[in-house]
Amino acid sequence: MFGKKRQLKRAWALVAIMFVVSIVLAACGEKPSAQPSASAAPQESAKSDAPRTIKHAMGETAVPAQPKRVVILTNEGTEALIALGVKPVGAVESYYGNPWFDHIKADMQGVTTVGGESQPNLELIASLKPDLIIGNKMRHEKVYDQLKAIAPTVYSETLRGEWKSNFALYAEALNKKAEGDKIIADFDKRINDFKSKAGDKLKEKIAVVRFMGGKTRFYYGNMFTGVIFKQIGFPRSDPKSDEKSFEDITKERLTELDAADRVFYFTYELGDGKGTKQEQEWMNDPLWKNLKVVKENKLVKVNDATWNTAGGVKAANLMLDDLYKIYDVKP
Repeated sequence: MFGKKRQLKRAWALVAIMFVVSIVLAACGEKPSAQPSASAAPQESAKSDAPRTIKHAMGETAVPAQPKRVVILTNEGTEALIALGVKPVGAVESYYGNPWFDHIKADMQGVTTVGGESQPNLELIASLKPDLIIGNKMRHEKVYDQLKAIAPTVYSETLRGEWKSNFALYAEALNKKAEGDKIIADFDKRINDFKSKAGDKLKEKIAVVRFMGGKTRFYYGNMFTGVIFKQIGFPRSDPKSDEKSFEDITKERLTELDAADRVFYFTYELGDGKGTKQEQEWMNDPLWKNLKVVKENKLVKVNDATWNTAGGVKAANLMLDDLYKIYDVKP
């Protein structure tokens, strides 16, 4: 009798265990179908909001996934932001234009100026509470540590002829690489269109001159105009000029321009009359008047901002607009 009771207890215990296991298995079976829908949204959100690491001239920096308050410290960088549809909260003022170049002022309404490109105002930058600062090593290396203490800071390496690589860096920092790639592809498409239509006009040897207060310079291949001319395929009057940026010259060197079929020139005028005075003084010199390009009407004055000083993607397209007109090529 006692053995039967023990067997009965064991049977009831086994039934109870099986009942509990069935409940646990049923509960576990519900979790796979319900859990992903509950957790997928937070995972996706975390991924999109996660900082991104950007390699740049000063190392690596974690930047916001979607920067909202950007301060830009170069003129060419300002054009990059405009092209990418990002209005900065702060930007260095244009070199002239009070405070913006004519070709960007409509896009810069309401943007706070933070000083000049060579000496930005750090206190003013901090007051804007940026979540990303974009600068340039050539211009701002000494203040990098101060800037990165304000907000994540990304630097391009240099200026002059590096506008395309700089633009690519800025697009990456803004998480707009696809948009940036399309903008450059569209520019390259325009270059190829001009090349295909210009024909023998591309055989002209060209030279570039800039007048400044107290200085006159030959501009070469490693400058903003130079890299665009190189991409188009114009030969230079000085074949070695692709290896250089610019040289200050004396009037005695003007005769070197006789090797050119066409000379483009622009004047850096800040409103004090010094650039204009330099231009007029040199162009009234007999050496200038006797140049072949002057006599043959192959001397072309162009805009200093869009052909040199602005140095960005918008200026590049405006320079190309001018070339279509100068060479009588229909877009």
